[in-house]
Amino acid sequence: MKIGNIDFGDKPAFLAPMEDVTDIGFRKMCKRFGAAMVYTEFVSADAIIRSIKSTLAKMTIDDDERPVGIQIYGRDVESMVSAAKIVESVHPDVIDLNFGCPVKKVAGKGAGAGMLRNIPLMLDITRAVVDAVHTPVTVKTRLGWDMNNLIITELAPKLQDCGIQALTIHGRTRSQMYTGNADWTLIGEVKRNPNIHIPIIGNGDVTDYATAKHNFDAYGVDAIMIGRATFGRPWVFRELRNGGDSGLTIDDKIDVLEEMLHINVERIDEYRGILHTRRHLAASPIFKGIPNFRQTRIKMLRADKLDDVIAILEQCRTLLKEAEQNPEE
Repeated sequence: MKIGNIDFGDKPAFLAPMEDVTDIGFRKMCKRFGAAMVYTEFVSADAIIRSIKSTLAKMTIDDDERPVGIQIYGRDVESMVSAAKIVESVHPDVIDLNFGCPVKKVAGKGAGAGMLRNIPLMLDITRAVVDAVHTPVTVKTRLGWDMNNLIITELAPKLQDCGIQALTIHGRTRSQMYTGNADWTLIGEVKRNPNIHIPIIGNGDVTDYATAKHNFDAYGVDAIMIGRATFGRPWVFRELRNGGDSGLTIDDKIDVLEEMLHINVERIDEYRGILHTRRHLAASPIFKGIPNFRQTRIKMLRADKLDDVIAILEQCRTLLKEAEQNPEE
């Protein structure tokens, strides 16, 4: 599979762009474990144009994480074109247009998945951005606004005609947000369309090797994109590549979480670095092996000192190894 001149090989797995999740430290960690491409947190076109410091910081990329995409969202042609030109100056490998974010503060203002209610404008933006930059442009969107407006099979060829070089489809509507199950049948229908020649990337509910393999086999997508299943689990990309086996011990996984914590504390500061890592610590599936983990989880989420968080993780390490040695208990 290729996007522009980038060859990702057969059946690659990408890290989805996620706000407050896919910072540079986490992206590099996912890359280490085999993510074929990573994306920054999605960034507002208006904020890019206004040179908002926190937004520009999200666009910092490192050669160690390439290939990397920067995803932008907005609600008019002029701002999206201007933002794309600024983004191009950072030299990402891909510029991705977000027409899929369902949250109210984005979609409610007509951006992100809100564009699914204004297809002519979506196409105008896409065409204009493609014409304005030399970097490969891709799009990420959903099946439609709601179950009465499942438009992706008609929309995909139109987006392709605008000149995009890949299309990522999340198997839900905007109205579903992240509830229910992702429906990949229409993603497969888009891929099977003989007039579609750009790569189709499937997204939604890919959680492990089994679901990834099924979606590749059943729907024929060129790549998959993984979002929430990466929380506290950057080694999921190695699991996908190795038939479900990460090759990591409990010690290795705790070490990875502690490294992520240290990276964010050093990158930002102690308090905010801990806040930024909490989502991963709270969601990591490795702690399911600890009996009555709820109270420990609460302490983990309340801790605001690095030494305290490390002490809790070390306690978890001990408990997990004890549970591993005494599975019958």
